[in-house]
Amino acid sequence: MGRGGAPKDRSGDPDRKCVVTGEVQPKNGLIRFVAGPEAQLVPDVANKLPGRGVYVAADRAALEKAVAKKAFARGLKMQVAVPDGLVDEVERQLARRVVDLISMGRKSGDAVAGYEKVKAWLDREEAHVLIQAVDGSGRGKSKLSTPHFGKYIGWLTSDELGMAFGRETVIHAALASGGLGRRVVEEAQRLRGVRETEDGNGCSEGKRAL
Repeated sequence: MGRGGAPKDRSGDPDRKCVVTGEVQPKNGLIRFVAGPEAQLVPDVANKLPGRGVYVAADRAALEKAVAKKAFARGLKMQVAVPDGLVDEVERQLARRVVDLISMGRKSGDAVAGYEKVKAWLDREEAHVLIQAVDGSGRGKSKLSTPHFGKYIGWLTSDELGMAFGRETVIHAALASGGLGRRVVEEAQRLRGVRETEDGNGCSEGKRAL
């Protein structure tokens, strides 16, 4: 039982504390880091690497503060070498993870791309997640609406979506409901936090290549 007699949620991974903010939250909202063989700090976005881990909120400001305040060494209880461009590397890995998951959806028939196909899925209520490229035409994107009770992802680039579907660029895509869709949404939310700018535009300036 949790506090106040409420049952603990055992359906997912245990919560972890961010070493910067001190907040406790589910692991899917954090980025894990471990010390590599040469005491080099390594981001573990998949939460699979062995060894002691330290967690930081999936937020660009929190990650930058962790680097500046040497919070990784305190959390890992050892001195570690923090590579240059660590936050940008975390963003790159998260973007790659989202792209790979969408690609899995395409191969399994749970994802489609292109305005007409996406519109057809939306009309038939088959789409649960609407994905649109951040650099796509605002007028064109406004013609499609997020599914009722569904989710929207709008901070991937057209190049990134194109990679997921084996094309040069993609502006509109959709995912069906199910476990894969939930995973894409969770990973995309982590990416959004790392890409988000102070003015809340949703993506950092100048998208980085995968």
